Amino acid sequence: MHHSHPQKLEAALYVVATPIGNLRDITLRALDVLTSADAVAAEDTRNTSHLLSHHGITANKLMAVHQHNERGAADKIVAMLQAGQSVAFVSDAGTPAVSDPGALLVQAVLAAGLRVIPIPGASAAVAALSASGLAAPHFLFYGFLPNKSAARRTALQELGAHPYTLVFYEAPHRIVECVADLHAVFGGERRIVLAREITKLFETIHACRLDEAEAWLQSDSNQQRGEFVVLVSGAEPQQGLPAEALATLSLLLEELPLKQAVQLAAKISGANRSELYQQALRMKETAE
Repeated sequence: MHHSHPQKLEAALYVVATPIGNLRDITLRALDVLTSADAVAAEDTRNTSHLLSHHGITANKLMAVHQHNERGAADKIVAMLQAGQSVAFVSDAGTPAVSDPGALLVQAVLAAGLRVIPIPGASAAVAALSASGLAAPHFLFYGFLPNKSAARRTALQELGAHPYTLVFYEAPHRIVECVADLHAVFGGERRIVLAREITKLFETIHACRLDEAEAWLQSDSNQQRGEFVVLVSGAEPQQGLPAEALATLSLLLEELPLKQAVQLAAKISGANRSELYQQALRMKETAE
């Protein structure tokens, strides 16, 4: 085994992605780093010691970094790095510091002028996106929506106009309500992809219209289990003028001659001038 001669690692914080389900989804480089690092900082030490022992790596260099001790642990790790040690950081599953504790730790290490080296690997959001069939060129990773329905709907309303694929994480006990809110706020037409238990035994990736998703979840309660990535297609680009441009134009038409109103409305809103001109003529006609 090449693990018996660990390379001396450069003093740095190694942000190491670990499997999200299937234990084989660990990279060769991640194993090298976990083997050679002077310490392994983990969000959940039990979980991580299982991973290390599975790969024959001694777990005696584990330390805990979770949201309740993150500041204190960060100071300790900065001191270790300054003393020339190497520290590997892993979260519960997937890529650390994304919708996860760890961002503070990374910040503290960078602020101290020390190196942070990413060791890439599994990420539930990217894995789900790659198998979603949603072909938009842009996606917005949102992570977890608020727990309560009213706050969730407010958050969704702010996302409603974006033309990007929207990527959420959701917990099993909230998935039905979450889908109901998505449907209520976005309407029934958009595509939704429910990706559940990615890389695990019961992995399911189901695509349908938003108005079909609730019934599908209700038809089999097993489909409500496990960790979810929820992907929703973005808003269709609106034909015609944006609502704000129309509002601006109609206000200016009350005060100014048509040509000036159009010119100003185009400057303020950035909307197309000739479209605004046509619209202004129509507004004038209906007013008369």
